[in-house]
Amino acid sequence: MPTPQPEDEAKPRSPEFRLAADALHGLRQDLFHNAFAYRPLHRMRVDGPLTRRLPDRMREYAAWTPHAVIAAAALLTMAIAGVDNNGPALLLVPLCVIPVLLTMMRPVGAFWLSMAATPVVSLLGGSWGDWPWMPGAFACHLTVLTVVAVRTRPRTAAWMWALTAVYGLVLEAGFGADYYYGTNTAPMLVFSAMILLCVAVWHIRREAKQEVTAQRTETAQERSRRTLLEERTTIARELHDVVAHHMSVVAIQAEAAPYRVENPPPELERAFATIRENAVAALTELRRVLGVVRAEDYEAPDAPQPTLGDLDALLANVRDAGLTVEKAVTGAARELPPGVELSAYRIVQEALSNSLRHAPGASARVEIGYVLGGLGLRIVNGPPPAPALIKPSPGAGHGITGMRERVSMLNGEMTAGRTDDGGYEVTVFLPVTTTAEDGS
Repeated sequence: MPTPQPEDEAKPRSPEFRLAADALHGLRQDLFHNAFAYRPLHRMRVDGPLTRRLPDRMREYAAWTPHAVIAAAALLTMAIAGVDNNGPALLLVPLCVIPVLLTMMRPVGAFWLSMAATPVVSLLGGSWGDWPWMPGAFACHLTVLTVVAVRTRPRTAAWMWALTAVYGLVLEAGFGADYYYGTNTAPMLVFSAMILLCVAVWHIRREAKQEVTAQRTETAQERSRRTLLEERTTIARELHDVVAHHMSVVAIQAEAAPYRVENPPPELERAFATIRENAVAALTELRRVLGVVRAEDYEAPDAPQPTLGDLDALLANVRDAGLTVEKAVTGAARELPPGVELSAYRIVQEALSNSLRHAPGASARVEIGYVLGGLGLRIVNGPPPAPALIKPSPGAGHGITGMRERVSMLNGEMTAGRTDDGGYEVTVFLPVTTTAEDGS
């Protein structure tokens, strides 16, 4: 037999009930929960476009600008409360000034204190020309609403304005214009609504600016990571092609070597067998690890990978594109490991491409130095003839990132930066071990 459900659980809540419950929860969270919590007003940042130009001593003082503004508002409120009233100034002035000063430490508590001080100021003032806000209480409450709205969020400002409206309308209904000369609830609500609307627009604009800045930062970081991964993928593919080819040659030669020697000793046969097994195992592991970077639609190039011997064709293409470039080679040219040759070619190619993009019409120079222990590269271009006509490049330095990845892969060193005459220089050293040199 089914268990009967309680009546309150079986009846669904209406949208109106949920809306009212959410509104009451927001009111309790904004104005009642920890209303008098200590929330000190922080100093202003001094890294803005205006404060950044100030001297160091002035910047220290400028950081206290929010506190100075509130203090000035408190002095103005004190002047308004102490002039043109028939009540005791020693009581009226503190009641109007303390809530304004309290906004620097307990903003929500300052609102409630202003609300509580308003009827007391009206009773002590002795003048019923303005009801329910005396001049000092009017200035105090309007200042408190503004400061608290700036320090909190738009929803809290809306609740404060609504409670202010309820307070004024209730007093007008209970003590209307028949007893007093007039009421100033409408001016209070109009002025406060205009101020709070401006503050809400400022909050929305600031949050939107922060969100856009965060998105731009995240996009730039994601673009940099993607570029780095793409460059590493390209390097891994090229490494796979180069290393796999040589490991296959090692395995084939190790297998064929015993047949080229008449009556080879057993030790030699076992040594060649071990070499072949290790080469095949390394080749299998290499393909397993590096093969995952190959996309399904990736096709290995039919042409061999470029080397430093192909630089003359590259320089000819660059000259056809409008860049005056010359090449200088020092040292005895020799064959280098394929990875070094390929990386050196790509670095020169990317550096000249950057020269075409960022310094059109300038001249460039490629220097290649074959030194003991490695290969030195220097690609430098002069300043552009008409820098004012150059449009900013949409790139984000991805070419430099790719060059650094290649140099880091080979445990080399690289520097890149502007020259004294306004040009740009890329200097690279790629080490080559002695064994590799001898083997070549």
